[in-house]
Amino acid sequence: MASGNEVAIPLAHRMRPKSLDEVAGQHELTRPDSWFAAMMAEGRCISCIFWGPPGVGKTTLATMMADAAGLPFTQLSAVSAGKAEVQQVVRQAKEQGQTWLLFLDEIHRFNKAQQDVLLPYIEDGTLVLVGATTENPSFTLNNALLSRCRMIVLNALEPADIESILLRAVTFLQQESPAFTVDSDAVSWLASGSDGDARYAINALNALFESDRSKSWSKQAVKAQSLRRAARYDRDGDAHYDLISALHKCIRDSDADASVYWLARMLEAGEQPLYIARRLIRMATEDIGLADPKALNVTLDAHRMYEILGSPEGEQGLFEAAIYLALAPKSNAAYMAEKGARKLAKETQQTDVPIHLKNAPTKLMKELGHGVGYQYAHNAVDGVVNQQHLPDGVNAELYQPVDRGFERTLRERMIWLTERKGRGDKP
Repeated sequence: MASGNEVAIPLAHRMRPKSLDEVAGQHELTRPDSWFAAMMAEGRCISCIFWGPPGVGKTTLATMMADAAGLPFTQLSAVSAGKAEVQQVVRQAKEQGQTWLLFLDEIHRFNKAQQDVLLPYIEDGTLVLVGATTENPSFTLNNALLSRCRMIVLNALEPADIESILLRAVTFLQQESPAFTVDSDAVSWLASGSDGDARYAINALNALFESDRSKSWSKQAVKAQSLRRAARYDRDGDAHYDLISALHKCIRDSDADASVYWLARMLEAGEQPLYIARRLIRMATEDIGLADPKALNVTLDAHRMYEILGSPEGEQGLFEAAIYLALAPKSNAAYMAEKGARKLAKETQQTDVPIHLKNAPTKLMKELGHGVGYQYAHNAVDGVVNQQHLPDGVNAELYQPVDRGFERTLRERMIWLTERKGRGDKP
């Protein structure tokens, strides 16, 4: 039976693995032939950044590193700690004349100045820094710190990994109350609903234990007691950008089923529907363009529909637009024409407008020759004239329509215009 003090310690902490063979998941680090296992066996320790979602073993692996290397271990959270706390650890390390392992959780919360404080102490061996972050380090950590640390990506745990952890936790809790049991299908349900977060799963199990320590928990009873974990999603983080990237690429690849799936994933995770609507409008111009000019209208209508109806009814227009975009003919010709035109415009900003294209609203401008020689297209055969439209010395073929959708018609029109102008017919 655990003492009163031990019971107050979170179950996840009490169950923390003591060796790599007890760690669930992260097999690229924990398998016996991995570089990480070899480092641990040799008693070495390196500064590193653990990047991964919550509850995947960042703190556990950091603790094991310190134990294997025989280093004093201290843990700070960048949410509440700052320069003063880091310097206090440094003073303790220097007083003892020994390297300390500093585990800095939520390291992405440190600003550039706070990150810079760590650099000299990593450099001179006072600290081995192990940072933990759920955010992309390439966006949140400065290059100087990244160059001194090895990046280690940790993945969300698989449901099978979570199940093994929960079964071990049940056995652990049965030491306190042998009557406490959880059916295997209930364990599976908890594991599948934890979104790869072992800490969340253990806390959910412990909540059952605290609710009734002598109960045999069925799946139905667990579902009645528990709430499913919300999808792991941060509208300002990587998940936000990864999901919209998936939606965009599936639409570009003409996969309607995958497109509506990723759209649903974003909405179920709590993404703002109007953000998705704006991105669909962008996709209509970037990836469909003039191959189907109606695509833009469809997305604008979907945006307006949501503004009128709101959620959930207004979200149906987003799905309709996503399907339409996925199945529409694709062309990025207009998008590439825009990019080419902007580049050319920057490179030729000093060139003058051809004089026959210049405006001539005043007598002086007319005397200077503005507009002289301009051919009025409506007075020409077929409404087509052959005159210079780009500045002197500037030549470009920016719009290159594809042979798909409506752009095939535009392409034929451009060929006809070229031939018509080449004949040099006079009005």
